Amino acid sequence: MKTTLKLLVLSQLLIVSTASMAEGTLTAQQCNDYPFVHTQGPVTHAQVMNELYELEAAGYDASAPNAPYPDNLNDAQNRLSAEYARDCKAQ
Repeated sequence: MKTTLKLLVLSQLLIVSTASMAEGTLTAQQCNDYPFVHTQGPVTHAQVMNELYELEAAGYDASAPNAPYPDNLNDAQNRLSAEYARDCKAQ
């Protein structure tokens, strides 16, 4: 019984997380907080960490040995810019 309940709860969480990830458009606030959008005021630590997380998710690895530094960073930034254009085009 316990295993069945756990599976039911986990399956519901999976469905909810998949549905939230499938949503294609972002809110205006999410687009304003998007990494690499120039802000009007000072940048917060949370924004810097979000930008680094997004860069790493786009393939940037600062700790990779022998990584071509500016090229791999520029590639990740270009991928994020393309995602921003796609996600926030209607904004």
